[in-house]
Amino acid sequence: MTYEQALRKLSEAGQQHVLKYYDELSQAEQEELLAQVEQTDFSVIRLPDGKQNGLERGEISPLKAMQLDEIMDKEKYLTQKGLESIRAGKVGAVLLAGGMGTRLGSDAPKGVYNIGVTKDLYIFECLIRNLMRVTDMAGNPIYLFVMTSDKNHDTTVSFFEEHSYFGYPKEYVRFFQQEMAPAVDYNGKVFLEEKGKISTSPNGNGGWFVSMDRSGILDIVHETGIEWLNVFAVDNVLQNIADPAFVGACEESGCMVGAKVVRKANPDEKVGVMCLEDGKPSIVEYYELTDEMRHQKDENGDYAYNFGVILNYLFRVSELERIMSHELPLHIVEKKIAYINADGNPVKPEEPNGYKFEQLVLDMIHDMETCLPYEVVREKEFAPIKNKEGVDSVESARALLEKNGVTL
Repeated sequence: MTYEQALRKLSEAGQQHVLKYYDELSQAEQEELLAQVEQTDFSVIRLPDGKQNGLERGEISPLKAMQLDEIMDKEKYLTQKGLESIRAGKVGAVLLAGGMGTRLGSDAPKGVYNIGVTKDLYIFECLIRNLMRVTDMAGNPIYLFVMTSDKNHDTTVSFFEEHSYFGYPKEYVRFFQQEMAPAVDYNGKVFLEEKGKISTSPNGNGGWFVSMDRSGILDIVHETGIEWLNVFAVDNVLQNIADPAFVGACEESGCMVGAKVVRKANPDEKVGVMCLEDGKPSIVEYYELTDEMRHQKDENGDYAYNFGVILNYLFRVSELERIMSHELPLHIVEKKIAYINADGNPVKPEEPNGYKFEQLVLDMIHDMETCLPYEVVREKEFAPIKNKEGVDSVESARALLEKNGVTL
C-alpha cells in the first residue's frame, strides 16, 4: 500500500491522524505502518448506543446437559463412534494461543510458560501430550491449527520448532494469526501505540474462525474433508482434546455444536453457564444470573444453571461457514489503553480511556439452533492457569496434574 492509498483509506474512516508522525519514521517503520493500515478493518469502529456493549440479552432459561451417568453408560459406543470420525480425518483441533503470560509474570506467550518443578514442562507441551493420547488411540494424527497474535506469532512458531513439536507430526500443525481490531478513544479516534503503530487488540474469542478463513487455513479444512473443529483455550492444561466420546456424542445428538461443561463448585461460582436465550443455546455470565436463578432447581432437585463452560467446543464446519456469511454481534468493551499523546509521549492510563471491539464465542453458539452441553469430570479436565498463585493458578494446576499422574 502506498502513502496515498493509506491516506485515502484513513480519510474515509476519519482517521487521518494515524499518519501524523509518518515523516519522522524510518523507511522500515513507514512500510510497517502502511502495511498495518492496509490490514486494519476500520469498519468495526462504532461507539456505544446506550445499551450495555450495544447489546441486550433475551429471555434466559435452563438448558439440560448430557451428564456423567448417561455418558458413562454409553461411553464405549460413543468413543468408538468418535474414533471412526477421527480416523476418517473428519476432526480437526483449534488452539487459541494468542495471549501472553503477563498475569504469570512473563513477557512471553502464555503457552511457553514452564510449569515444571523437577523438570521442564511447558503449557504447550501439556496440550500436545493430551492430544497425542487421542491420536495414538486412533492410530493417526489430526490437524492442529494454532491461533497466535501479532505479539507472539514468531516466538510461538520458534518455540514449537525448537522443541520438535513435542513429538507431534510437524506437517499436521499449522499456525495462523488472529485478526486484530483497532482501539479507540471515547470519540472513536484510533489510538497510536507508537508513532508508527496503531493500537490494536485481538478481535475476541469469537473471531477465530474468521481469522482462519482470512489466513487461508480453511483451504486445508476443505481439502482434507474436516467436518468438525474442536476449539479450545491455551490455559487449561488438563483438557481432553478431540475427545472421541465427545465427538461421538455430538454426532449422535445431531447438534450443531457441543460444549464441554463442568458441574459448578457452588451456586455462586464465578463461571459462565450454558443456557437457552429466547429458546436458542447461549451462555449466561455469572454476574447476569439473579439470586433466584442461581438457586433455581430443576425437576430432579439439581441446580438448573449448574454447568459452567470451560472453553472447549466442538463445531460443525458447515455451521461455522453459515455463521460467517453474516456479521456476528460486536461487543464494545471499555478498557485502559496505552497510547501516545498529542506531544508524542507514551501514556499508561490508570482508568479506562477508550474502547476495544470483540466478537465472542457465545454469539457463535447463540447463532445455532442446537447445542449439546457435555459434562466432564472437573478434576480430570479442568485445570486453568490464569494466575501465578491462588485460584486457577500455576499452583492449583500443578496439584491437579499430579493428581492425574503427571510427573512435574
